Amino acid sequence: MMYWIIFALFTTVEVFTDMFLCWLPFYYELKIAFVVWLLSPYTKGSSVLYRKFVHPTLSSKEKDIDEYICQAKDKSYDTLVHFGRKGLNVAATAAVMAATKGQGVLSDRLRSFSMQDLSSYQSDSVNSGPDTTQPAAAQHRTRTMMRSKSESYNKGKETLSKPIQKSKVKPL
Repeated sequence: MMYWIIFALFTTVEVFTDMFLCWLPFYYELKIAFVVWLLSPYTKGSSVLYRKFVHPTLSSKEKDIDEYICQAKDKSYDTLVHFGRKGLNVAATAAVMAATKGQGVLSDRLRSFSMQDLSSYQSDSVNSGPDTTQPAAAQHRTRTMMRSKSESYNKGKETLSKPIQKSKVKPL
């Protein structure tokens, strides 16, 4: 663990020193030798640096570090609760809006799609049948029936109290 702490500090310092010291001769070779010295179990370079510099600094600042960790924990909990409430409010508002507006919009769209489908089906069956000459009276009666069903469906609650009369249409 000591090695990784020292190596993290070395990597952080290396970013800045590379910009200014890369022109020195044997700079990269010295860096490699330093990393080998840190890593070597014979020299225990990371243990030496940790015990002489890092551990005393961390020990003297332990109370401050613990206080910062507690503050960060409290702030993160408060932030989580705050954004959680906002998210739930947005979700609840979206659900209510979808329930109030969505039902009418959905029924209008389904109604429009179904009427288009019925119209196209009716025109396809009229044009594609083997006997393409259907009497004008039958065409008029079919269109009138579809139009009256569409209008009664659009009226909504008024048609719920009245029964829909089914007319007898002979299939082709």
